Amino acid sequence: MKASEGLYGAVAHLSKMKILIVDDEPVNVALLEDMLSEGGYTRVKSIMDSRLALDTCKTFAPDLILLDLIMPHLDGFAVLESLRAEDTETFLPVIVLTADVNEESKRHALQAGATDFLLKPFDQTEVLLRIRNLLETRHLHLLLDNQRAAFEDAVHARSLELRAVQSELEKAQGHLRE
Repeated sequence: MKASEGLYGAVAHLSKMKILIVDDEPVNVALLEDMLSEGGYTRVKSIMDSRLALDTCKTFAPDLILLDLIMPHLDGFAVLESLRAEDTETFLPVIVLTADVNEESKRHALQAGATDFLLKPFDQTEVLLRIRNLLETRHLHLLLDNQRAAFEDAVHARSLELRAVQSELEKAQGHLRE
C-alpha cells in the first residue's frame, strides 16, 4: 500500500470514475494530473481550451469536473452555466479552481452551479479529500438513480399485469352475466 493511499487514496469504485480538468494553465493541469494519479484515479482527461468543455463533457461523460474560473475565450462562469443548462437531471459535481477569493466571485460561481471550491495554490490533501467526497456523493446519486429507474420499470410492469388481470376479470364477469 502506498503512503498516499492511507489518507486520501481513492476507494476502488471511485478510482474508476471519470474526472475532467478544464484549465488553461499547463502547470496547473500537470499538478492536478499528478495529484490525481497519486490519489489512485485512473480516468482523468484534461483540456486547456474552455471552448471544448461542453463537447468534451458529452463525449467523455465525466463524474466530476475541475474547472478554472479565469480562462481566455470562455471563462469558467460561462462554462458552468452552459453545463448546468445542458443537464439538470443528473448530479454532476463541479469544483471551481480559483485564486480569487472575493465574495462576489464565490456567489457568482455558486449561482451558476458550482458544487465546491479549491483555492490556488492547491493543497494536495484538501484536493484529494474534496474530490473523493464529491465522487462518493456522485456514486450514491447514480446508485439512487439506477434504483429509482428499476423501481419505475417494476411498477410499470406490474401495472400492465394488473390491467391484463382486470381485463380478464371483466371478460369473465361478462360471460357470467350472459
